[in-house]
Amino acid sequence: MSTTLPSDVETILSGGTVIPAHPLALTAERKLDERRQRALTRYYVDAGAGGLAVGVHTTQFEIREVGLLEPVLRLAAEEARAAERSLALVAGVVGPTEQALREAEQARGLGYHAALLSPGGLAEHSEEQLLERAARVAEVMPIFGFYLQPAVGGRVLSHAFWQDFAEIPGVVAIKIAPFNRYQTLDVVRAVCASSARDRIALYTGNDDNILADLLTPYDLIVDGQHVRKWVVGGLLGQWAVWTKVMVELLERVARLRQQPDGRELQELLALGVRLTDANAAVFDAANGYAGVIAGVHEVLRGQGLLEGIWCLDPEETLSEGQREEIERVRREYPELTDDDFVAERLSGWLSDASVPTRATSVRPEEA
Repeated sequence: MSTTLPSDVETILSGGTVIPAHPLALTAERKLDERRQRALTRYYVDAGAGGLAVGVHTTQFEIREVGLLEPVLRLAAEEARAAERSLALVAGVVGPTEQALREAEQARGLGYHAALLSPGGLAEHSEEQLLERAARVAEVMPIFGFYLQPAVGGRVLSHAFWQDFAEIPGVVAIKIAPFNRYQTLDVVRAVCASSARDRIALYTGNDDNILADLLTPYDLIVDGQHVRKWVVGGLLGQWAVWTKVMVELLERVARLRQQPDGRELQELLALGVRLTDANAAVFDAANGYAGVIAGVHEVLRGQGLLEGIWCLDPEETLSEGQREEIERVRREYPELTDDDFVAERLSGWLSDASVPTRATSVRPEEA
């Protein structure tokens, strides 16, 4: 079984791109809203995203419990195939080894190119067990490593873990999302010292530090030699909203790397502070990220892409004052929003054309 990326997808991932973590569109009855689910994918494609991450935290891990994993993966893959350009399709893969293998097989069969391998929910696993799990999944399809922050189910992983992880054949990228500078550096150092440093692309998942991650040249010394490594793109829940602006920001970063400009660097770093402020509101940082998914939904609802902020878990909703915080950052930082872009194209994305009439929903007992 081949576990290499198609050449066009490898070019996308190694060059760096915007990969939104795809949300889940539900009706008020908490059934899959297929029309709006497709509209979200169309939005990301038209906004210029180079890939899609589906079945991840922002998609809600509970889709597995209610029989929606396959339909949600399939809808995004269908819309990606309908696009007039290549897209990197990344499927979230979770659970112990056997579950992760089943999900990777399913994603591969649906046309996904890589598995984002989450360590969430595996607190009882040793680092050695996590490495063995990763190696087995990498035999099915290429994998995105994932350093997940402890606040949302991750754990601290050692520098030695990432050294061994980087040597697994089939690792094509790592999403660095511990929301911690020291732990971020652990991953970068490990990759730079590995035999695969030129093959493994680094992606930020640090939604609290996006532009600083992208603008930082990681200049390290490995065996007495200077090595420079960049974080080339992002796979982010924050990039599930205002995606057009995020694509434009990444393009600015790429140009700045080629033609350094101190003034533009200062402008982007200042914009990065505003983006962090916006992320704090959307992700509900003040309340330990309790309203993170609902916050993403609220932005998309305000643009008309989603009908409401419903999550599969009825208890998962906005925290007190979170909607007001989101409105504040939208008002104060209009340069971060793409409301006009969405308004101009929304009716086309919501068109029923090519949408199957078959309805897919949560099982009645789960609604």
